[in-house]
Amino acid sequence: MRTPPPVTGSERETLEAFLDFHRETLLEKCLDLGGEQLAARSCPPSVLSLQGLLRHMAKVERWWFRMYMCGMPLPPLNTSREHPDLDFEDVDPARWEEDIEVYRGEVAAASDAVVAFTLDDLSRGEFGNPVSLRWIYLHMIAEYARHNGHADLLREAVDGRTGV
Repeated sequence: MRTPPPVTGSERETLEAFLDFHRETLLEKCLDLGGEQLAARSCPPSVLSLQGLLRHMAKVERWWFRMYMCGMPLPPLNTSREHPDLDFEDVDPARWEEDIEVYRGEVAAASDAVVAFTLDDLSRGEFGNPVSLRWIYLHMIAEYARHNGHADLLREAVDGRTGV
């Protein structure tokens, strides 16, 4: 069950609560489905699927919080130079439980990695212009909001369920 963001609180608490709300929303779109349903692509030629969205968000959680913000030398997740969209293209219905656990692990690791940073701290990764942690939170909230809209349509195509 999702925890609604508070209507009062510090900027950091509010940003974290909105991000957590979106993370929980994506999981709720997926949790009571099986592998074939999670891997289903609703409108070819699109490669979007709920499982692909989980894999994608695991990838961006790792990228933005641990690799970009913290400068951790981690291997990229669900991508390669030759195949940048492996997160969407390489879904396997037999791996859906593993993909959910990887996603949960990346969310937890991302949250833990930035706990000591302030919102004004700048990214330490060597991947372009530095950005603040505040910017990363706002970017991630926007990315989740966009992909949760996709997830809503994908879920509706699987079993007609909407409004989670």
